Amino acid sequence: MYPQQIIDALRHVRYPGTGKDLIESGMLEDDIRISGFEVSFSLIFQKENDPFMKSVVKAAEVALQTYIDPNVVANIHTKFVKVQPIANSQQPTAVQAKHIIAIHSGKGGVGKSTVTANLAVTLAQAGYRVGLLDADIHGPSMPKMFHTEECRPYSVEEDGRTLIEPIEQYGVKILSIGFFVNPEQAVIWRGGMASNAIKQLIDDAHWGELDYFLIDLPPGTSDIHLTLISALRLTGVIVVTTPQPVALVDARKGVEMFRNEKVNVPILGLIENMAWFTPAELPNNKYYIFGKDGGKQLAEELHIPLLGQIPLVQSIREGGDEGTPIALQVGHPAAQAFEQICRALQN
Repeated sequence: MYPQQIIDALRHVRYPGTGKDLIESGMLEDDIRISGFEVSFSLIFQKENDPFMKSVVKAAEVALQTYIDPNVVANIHTKFVKVQPIANSQQPTAVQAKHIIAIHSGKGGVGKSTVTANLAVTLAQAGYRVGLLDADIHGPSMPKMFHTEECRPYSVEEDGRTLIEPIEQYGVKILSIGFFVNPEQAVIWRGGMASNAIKQLIDDAHWGELDYFLIDLPPGTSDIHLTLISALRLTGVIVVTTPQPVALVDARKGVEMFRNEKVNVPILGLIENMAWFTPAELPNNKYYIFGKDGGKQLAEELHIPLLGQIPLVQSIREGGDEGTPIALQVGHPAAQAFEQICRALQN
């Protein structure tokens, strides 16, 4: 046996209080021990007198014997951990914005940063004051997408404080850890260091008054997500995915994370990126390389708005690589897709 078999087996056990499986509910402690056919691990409950505790433990034992081997002997321990809600900050921060929106993806490679950059530019072109925080500490991409790789923020004095002045490009105020590190070297930081860096980019920056403050989150879930949720009053989250099934699985997890009662951040909607491929020489043709309407169907299933479907076109990729987001080309079909999303947000 190996740990993943145990995890997969426990996905078949649902906690009656929520209807979610034990893994999705975060009830499995990271203490799995295996010796032959004997396994031991702990299940986490939030109440010492949880009425479902005995039945869940028994169901977990049966699941191991059913989905792994009938000879499995399980020593399942129970732990009580009272989890406090991660409430949005009620303290004022340096970010004074009417709308603070985080853009999230369950996995990398779905175009989340490209979407974020183009949304920021689209909003700025519409006359809004826009700030953009690149919170992807380990893979910052905004300096390249805005053609500001050589820029270095400087400090300003404001009310007796020394603050970081964001880089401004295309009407968007930008801060990224990429401005402060060697772009050729990996950022190898533990969670605490990364979270502290993000806090500094929020609280020690001269953002000024904004209409929209967009946050390009790292893919997946991490300490950085929790840091931002606790530090800012988020208006909501936009989830980006492709129609591909493997991306949809992770997008669903992202939605459930923000909907979790301990997090409780509104989901503003879902964006399906790379919805179809349209070659430049055949602008009316659509080729569904990653599947058709996967994001649209997921949005309907989860009862969240589908903000838009963005095609996979070469000019979007070229704009990101060259530091000139496609949204700058007003009237371009891809730019119009981002304009439609921004209109949906304002509604």
